[in-house]
Amino acid sequence: MEQTVHIESPLGITTIIGDENGISVISVTKEGEASTEIPEILQEAVMQLQEYFEGKRTDFTFKLNPKGTEFQQKVWKLLLEIPYGKTISYMDQTKKLGDIKAIRAVASANGKNPLWIVVPCHRVIGTNGSLTGYAGGIWRKKWLLEHENPTTQQSLF
Repeated sequence: MEQTVHIESPLGITTIIGDENGISVISVTKEGEASTEIPEILQEAVMQLQEYFEGKRTDFTFKLNPKGTEFQQKVWKLLLEIPYGKTISYMDQTKKLGDIKAIRAVASANGKNPLWIVVPCHRVIGTNGSLTGYAGGIWRKKWLLEHENPTTQQSLF
């Protein structure tokens, strides 16, 4: 049976849904309240997301179980290969899938990604480097990319 928890994050209330087969949804919203209890089956995902937001984690090890078409699953699996702190373009992602004509379908599949942050669709940018499209809003995409790749102040001496 699926369980749900809501936690506070720098991006808003984060909803996590999953069961013994893995986490199926991670999304962020402006509204709602954090849960007072965390179901046991979701505790590992909650802990790892909190560590990510604290800057202590760069990858996730809990089991994923997103619901989607075969094509969407293929696109989401490819997203998991984008290293922490790196970005690729939609065109690069499409080329890796082997069909450059599928760019709109790839962008659409990214937009339907049910596992925000963990399946890092925020790491896909426009060919010109622009922060195009993000279901959670461009400001969240920008926040995630800056969180993963903070600019360090260079020493003058």
